[in-house]
Amino acid sequence: MIAILTGDIKNSSEHKASKWLPLLKEVLSHYGQEPKDWEIYRGDSFQLQTTAEVALKAAIHIKASIKQIRHLDVRIGIGLGEKNYDAPKITESNGPAFVRSGACFENLKKQNLGLQTTNERFDGHINLLLALALLTMDDWTPAISKTVKCAIENPELNQKELASLLNKSQGNISEELSKAGFDEVQKMIHFYKVQLAQL
Repeated sequence: MIAILTGDIKNSSEHKASKWLPLLKEVLSHYGQEPKDWEIYRGDSFQLQTTAEVALKAAIHIKASIKQIRHLDVRIGIGLGEKNYDAPKITESNGPAFVRSGACFENLKKQNLGLQTTNERFDGHINLLLALALLTMDDWTPAISKTVKCAIENPELNQKELASLLNKSQGNISEELSKAGFDEVQKMIHFYKVQLAQL
């Protein structure tokens, strides 16, 4: 089982691509090679293939990266399933994971992040958690987003070490991660992995 993330940048036309495109490319490259594992197409849309286990973390990581720019955000539909056709470019590959990801993305209305598998109960639980988490995550400021991005990329660092990396005080880091609901987001990712293992 693989995960396909289909997404786009919200309000991308309000900013020059030169501001957000490098951030998007940088975060996607954490998860594989272009164009085999990820691709940016139609200007501000993207697709990423990763493992089912990493999918939710990857989506939140992308969100934190893009929200470093004020008024920008992402919409991402995650689809879990098989890959039947493996092309040199991800946008030409195919299978149930791709179909679910596309359908999930198309069905995103007010919610910026959703997930679709073959298991409706699992989807219901995770999408409810995401709806609640997004109440906080959608309001991340650029400063908070930068701190969250750094914390996701450096899970082995403590707050003091993150502070020196970001040139902030430890108090700043503590306050920003608290406002971000970072502990709760980590718990949600853990819950997702535990539930996924039982599918």
